Amino acid sequence: MTAIKHALQRDIFTPNDERLLSIVNVCKAGKKKRNCFLCATVTTERPVQVNVVKVKKSDKGDFYKRQTAWALRDLAVVDAKDAVKDNPEFDLHFDKVYKWVASSTVEKNTFISCIWKLNQRYLRKKIDFINVSSQLLEELPKVAEESVPSGENQSVAGGDEEAVDEYQELNAREEQDIEIMMEGCEYAISNAEAFAEKLSRELQVLDGANIQSIMASEKQVNILMKLLDEALKEVDQIELKLSSYEEMLQSVKEQMDQISESNHLIHLSNTNNVKLLSEIEFLVNHMDLAKGHIKALQEGDLTSSRGIEACTNAADALLQCMNVALRPGHDMLHAVKQQQQRFSDLREQFARRLASHLNSVFVQQLTQTLLRLYNRSHSLSVPGHDQSSTLAQHSVELTLPNHHPFHRDLLRYAKLMEWLKNTDYGKYEGLTKNYMDYLSRLYEREIKDFFEVAKIKMTGTTREGKKFATLPRKESAVKQETESLHGSSGKLTGSTSSLNKLSVQSSGNRRSQSSSLLDMGNMSASDLDVADRTKFDKIFEQVLSELEPLCLAEQDFISKFFKLQQHQSISGTASEVEEMDGGALVRSYTSGVPQTISSEKDMIRQMMTKIFRCIEPELNNLIALGDKIDSFNSLYMLVKMSHHVWTAQNVDPASFLSTTLGNVLVTVKRNFDKCISNQMKQMDEVKISKKSKVGILPFVAEFEEFAALAESIFKNAERRGDLDKAYIKLIRAVFVSVEKVANESQKTPRDVVMMENFHHIFATLSRLKISCLEAEKKEAKQKYTDHLQSYVIYSLGQPLEKLNHFFEGVEARVAQGVREEEVSYQLAFNKQELRKVIKEYPGKEVKKGLDNLYKKVDKHLCEEENLLQVVWHSMQDEFIRQYKHFEGLIARCYPGSGITMEFTIQDILDYCSSIAQSH
Repeated sequence: MTAIKHALQRDIFTPNDERLLSIVNVCKAGKKKRNCFLCATVTTERPVQVNVVKVKKSDKGDFYKRQTAWALRDLAVVDAKDAVKDNPEFDLHFDKVYKWVASSTVEKNTFISCIWKLNQRYLRKKIDFINVSSQLLEELPKVAEESVPSGENQSVAGGDEEAVDEYQELNAREEQDIEIMMEGCEYAISNAEAFAEKLSRELQVLDGANIQSIMASEKQVNILMKLLDEALKEVDQIELKLSSYEEMLQSVKEQMDQISESNHLIHLSNTNNVKLLSEIEFLVNHMDLAKGHIKALQEGDLTSSRGIEACTNAADALLQCMNVALRPGHDMLHAVKQQQQRFSDLREQFARRLASHLNSVFVQQLTQTLLRLYNRSHSLSVPGHDQSSTLAQHSVELTLPNHHPFHRDLLRYAKLMEWLKNTDYGKYEGLTKNYMDYLSRLYEREIKDFFEVAKIKMTGTTREGKKFATLPRKESAVKQETESLHGSSGKLTGSTSSLNKLSVQSSGNRRSQSSSLLDMGNMSASDLDVADRTKFDKIFEQVLSELEPLCLAEQDFISKFFKLQQHQSISGTASEVEEMDGGALVRSYTSGVPQTISSEKDMIRQMMTKIFRCIEPELNNLIALGDKIDSFNSLYMLVKMSHHVWTAQNVDPASFLSTTLGNVLVTVKRNFDKCISNQMKQMDEVKISKKSKVGILPFVAEFEEFAALAESIFKNAERRGDLDKAYIKLIRAVFVSVEKVANESQKTPRDVVMMENFHHIFATLSRLKISCLEAEKKEAKQKYTDHLQSYVIYSLGQPLEKLNHFFEGVEARVAQGVREEEVSYQLAFNKQELRKVIKEYPGKEVKKGLDNLYKKVDKHLCEEENLLQVVWHSMQDEFIRQYKHFEGLIARCYPGSGITMEFTIQDILDYCSSIAQSH
């Protein structure tokens, strides 16, 4: 860049008496590869003129040429685009805006700084600098610092420095003084040389006065020098006194140092004693467990509320003592090690006692449930006992048992469970596993009994020989199970094997009974009325309403009791993996290193999946039964299940309840789609009788029934979109099937089949006001109207067949180019032929033909749709229209002939009215 600057100064600006102060390599914004230079220059002559010159390389590329120049006073705005970030773009606002892109940000900043400085020095009009850093405007532009080669323009080297420093603009005070001086001299303007000589003389006078004043002050200077000498003598005396004082202070300092050292040793001893006392107090206060807490941990009552509270406080105190943050060196003290071992023994002893007690509580709850089931089965199997009445009485109560008392009792141990989780995760995990094992069997029995009652209420009866859900279980088996549970209550996992065996037996019996209900004969929808469907809807809603609070209550209890609020870290000494029904890991040990396994929601969902593993298959069985009873039940189930899924997802989208209901909703949606597909398949397979008239097709009536039922069910439902899609599929299939049947019909005319069925469809859609079928409603109306018109025109051609043929021939001649008034000269269409045809249709014949037509229409139309009068009125209007058309042809083609029809429009009205009344 330095070489280019020297070349431009030499070749372009020196010949024009200008100095180059700053240069920037630019190109126009948006146009690349066409570079040029913007130069800031000043003239060497007074007054100084500042310019911005655009220099461009010649096309041949061997020299530079001056292209455009702007005066700096014409520059209004300098826009640097961004005051913070580096940006090579900038705009100069002269008579128009010039947008430039510099080759580098440094060159752009240097050029803008030079422009700012020149504006401050040479122009009274200030240029607006926008988007320019304030630091950039404050620093001096580094221009013309490079040396210029000797020879031609040595003055350029310090040119801009000289231009910057040698001229300073007068301020307002200086301008005012010069104006006053010039006003005192009359010839200051007319004779500048005389004015300059006068000023020179006055300056000499002032210089002489200054010299005389200096010479007159010599005596005062001598006096000042004497005073200074005296002051120096006083300073020397003060220094001597200060030296003596310093020697005395030095001895005092030595004595104070000895006293300070003695005090330091005393303070150090006191500090050590205080620290020792603090350490002893720390250990005594933080590692001493009260005797009452020790007794509570060893012998505390875990059955009473007061005992549980005492154990909880003692466990918290023990945990605080064990988790105290020891200071460096404490762990090496024998007393500390002995106390820590004592705390560890207390923790192990209490954890084992707590786990054993909670395991007994779990077993006791399951035992009570088994005894309750046994007592109910025993009461049903007593000889002479009326089983049907007992079963009917029990089936009225479609409710699930409330586990709130059990949860309430266990929540008293929630803080102890948290303590066990933080101190002995192995026992905490064992309790978690046992709780899932016991409760899964408990809930499995209760839920399967609940679903059996729901199935019985849906079907209204049970198959002969099948008793209630608990009947197949024998008394000895229940007793054996309860005895095994009581005998193993002292162990954590001792009762698991017996529970597994009994669970397999019970589940096998229940599966056989559930499948027996599904083996019942498939009942058609025609055998069920609205009351039956409403009954099914209420039962299904009650099932979901009972399951939802049960799952939510258990999930809330699990979260509170097992304290699953944080990510869990567990440690162990072996590598162990255990799979649950949910497919997630319960434990993960890897060589003693804590492993984070899952979040609170994941762990809760895993436990819920294990405990309520029977809900989803039981729900699917219930759905299959409802679909087998009546395929339209899938509509009720879709709405109810969607609502409950939506409610569960609003609470927690990832919860067990939301996931399970979502999976079941998929099955319900498949049944719904299957229901729609079956209806479409039935439409495609419909067969019509060749001996009777068609009338309203069965699938059209079934669509009306489906739509009316669906509208009542899906009112304000969340899955309205699924119903709208089904509507579109069904209505299109109805349209296609109606067309197919109409084409295959032999007894009933095609137009009649189309007209009646599409009129029925239009009436149904108008009554139900289904917004997604507005287009289909309009299409049905159009098809009905078109086929009504087609049927009327076709039917009317028969009573006046010859007359119709005659005038059709007349219209054909006119269409061939024969003028209307010349048609009568055609041999086949002359006036005599016209009179012959008209004579064949006197009023009596017309009335007879219309009567026959009415009877034929009556045979074609069905009674359900009641379109006879509509069709007859349309035929009357069409007949009158044809009559007027014939009269017009006669008037135009046979002018002046006086030929008219032998019946009038009034006659037609009378004929039609009389025929309609007589039938």
